[in-house]
Amino acid sequence: MASPYAYLVLSVALFGAWLVLAALRRDIRREMVRVSVGTMFLGLTEPLFVPDYWKNPPTLANLARRTGFDLESLLFSFAIGGIVFAAYHVLFAGAPSESIAHERGDARHRYHVLAILSAPVAFVLLLALTTLNPIYAAAVALVTGFFATLYCRPDLWLKMLISGGLFFLLYFAVFALFDRAFPGYVPAVWNLKAVSGLLVWSVPLEELLFAFTFGLYWSSMYEHLAWRRSRALHASPPRAISHGDQG
Repeated sequence: MASPYAYLVLSVALFGAWLVLAALRRDIRREMVRVSVGTMFLGLTEPLFVPDYWKNPPTLANLARRTGFDLESLLFSFAIGGIVFAAYHVLFAGAPSESIAHERGDARHRYHVLAILSAPVAFVLLLALTTLNPIYAAAVALVTGFFATLYCRPDLWLKMLISGGLFFLLYFAVFALFDRAFPGYVPAVWNLKAVSGLLVWSVPLEELLFAFTFGLYWSSMYEHLAWRRSRALHASPPRAISHGDQG
């Protein structure tokens, strides 16, 4: 029987990674918290994945099976949101400190709201109009959001790609250790017959697909919503061009 504490352990492990990033970069901790709080509500989508992707996983107080919702999913979503936002900034010593509010009138930004909403809208449409497993619908929607964001904010391409890779590696490492701690949990909880059934060192392929596509798209969310651009911590601000410099 699957342990009712396994999902909590996985969520706490990811929250531990969140705490490490927050400790390393206290200057962007407020932004991390904002992104994480916004991401936390994705945990309420769990009923959309049961039973097609998960077999109604056991949780604390058996909440998921009794209500469809659980505390672990909220903590899990809170943690991954802040991680995908901050990992790139920690690695490259940058921060989303440069305002680009003055660019709002640019032609590309006419689709600003549509680009932000593209992923959730695509996800809902795929669930309603196709027979795709929800995890594949989520991956396609996240990639859709990536390209829509890229159209409006091509300056974010590097952060998005690297963040996808960073979260993929972190999630893979945490999940692999999780499987060692709770052997047999994956086949007991995941509906492997409904998806590819492929495991990469005991990690379902679909979990890795989610990790990469989530990092790919969600890492840009703060900068896109706040009209910010990342700058190196010690970079000098752009110098205004005087009339004497022209010519």
